[in-house]
Amino acid sequence: MVNAIRPIVAQPVPLPVGEKRVVFRGLKWQEYKAIQQALGECRTAHLTYDRGVLEITMPLEIHEFAAELIGRFIYLLVAELGLKIKTMGSTTLERDDLDRSPEPDKAYYIQNQPLVAGKIVDLKTDPPPDLVVEVDITHTDIDKLGLYASIGVPEFWRYNGDLWRIYTLRDGKYQEVESSPTFEFVPKQKLYEFLVQAQQDEVEAERRLREWVRTARGGA
Repeated sequence: MVNAIRPIVAQPVPLPVGEKRVVFRGLKWQEYKAIQQALGECRTAHLTYDRGVLEITMPLEIHEFAAELIGRFIYLLVAELGLKIKTMGSTTLERDDLDRSPEPDKAYYIQNQPLVAGKIVDLKTDPPPDLVVEVDITHTDIDKLGLYASIGVPEFWRYNGDLWRIYTLRDGKYQEVESSPTFEFVPKQKLYEFLVQAQQDEVEAERRLREWVRTARGGA
């Protein structure tokens, strides 16, 4: 039996593919809007425009799983804590005055929910979402920190399929912090545990998270 030939140099383990991306450069705002209109609203791709650069992201299964479950994680925490929430999903956060227009994976009004409850948000007069979530498993050419800081989003979560990073806006720039200002008592490990458990049983993962929150908050 012939032995299998092994490479002399160990080959790197392929990274998971979470998204497919197409980038266009040198586009004016009007050209970006024309592409947005041509693609229509019934699409799964996300468009992120940042001062002439348009990135079209087509999320794959790994991306969608993480984004959906992080969204549930946030909603369950809000519900268990008795807070209010307005879910914006991937709504286009259009700011033509800044020449920027992202479509995050998730966006929420929590602290400012009373200001936008029952209305269609207009970022020209309404505050930006309190919390934005982006899942970027593959490389993106967009400076997401600079993008959302310019819009004034107070809290930004970023997940790359391995690490969850939390940023808060201070003096116009993001600083990475170890715990969410919105959910200060929740350690990062809880999200990691939730995502791992949800891979096997999403309902059981939600049940365990609810039980943990009630115990951690003293049954409140």
